[in-house]
Amino acid sequence: MPELPDVEVYRRRLEGGALHRAVAGVHVAAPDLLQGTSPQGLGRALNGRSFTAARRHGKYLFAVHDGDGALVLHFGMSGVLVTVSAKDEAPDYTRCVVEFTDGGRLAYSAPRKLGLIALAGSVEEFIRDRDLGPDALGLDADTLERLASGRRGGIKSWLMDQGTMAGIGNVYSDEILFQAGIHPRRAVKALEQAGFEGLQGAMDKALHGAIEAAAEPARMPADFLLPHRHDGGHCPSCGTALEHLQAAGRTAWHCPRCQRD
Repeated sequence: MPELPDVEVYRRRLEGGALHRAVAGVHVAAPDLLQGTSPQGLGRALNGRSFTAARRHGKYLFAVHDGDGALVLHFGMSGVLVTVSAKDEAPDYTRCVVEFTDGGRLAYSAPRKLGLIALAGSVEEFIRDRDLGPDALGLDADTLERLASGRRGGIKSWLMDQGTMAGIGNVYSDEILFQAGIHPRRAVKALEQAGFEGLQGAMDKALHGAIEAAAEPARMPADFLLPHRHDGGHCPSCGTALEHLQAAGRTAWHCPRCQRD
């Protein structure tokens, strides 16, 4: 499932290939992905406009346009965003295409059709209406301590709570906890003893490292869990066979030696 690093890659792709190009038309092949609008409404909002900025908050991507609004994209379980030249074919499972007057296109592909396409009056308004917490990228230790104050339950579910901090899901919560040496079933309150500096450093390393690797496991640093997060995988630090368990209702991978309960 695309999480913060994946969507940051898409944001950079949008910023580098789709800004300041006039929209000629919008084609929606999967209207059930639209929320709060219709194919016709999406076209009316975007036709003749140009995207002026690419923003991201958590797992949401915003293409801000010159009509004082934004196109909102969420990528569900398997969505991707690509820019396509006039001579190339759009990728398989393309569900929505924004066509530009110069012939290029912006294609939203989602094999499982579990994403979201919407319009927002402003990015800030959308974040507020969705009750999203602060973006997880760049949080400092003091902010993490404040967000953890009074929280009960496990640290993995806390990291994945989009109302607490936006952007982290099952995969990157595992990576963060591995980098921090924290067991996925440890309680949030245990951080009061362990301190928040280590967690903050692990978040910074995991998220920034994944972004620089274009969120591709094969390109990630050698000490990352993610490329080994599968049956038969071994800890990149100590070589111990990785194990998985249920935490926060999800399958959590960890090293039983480096992340003791």
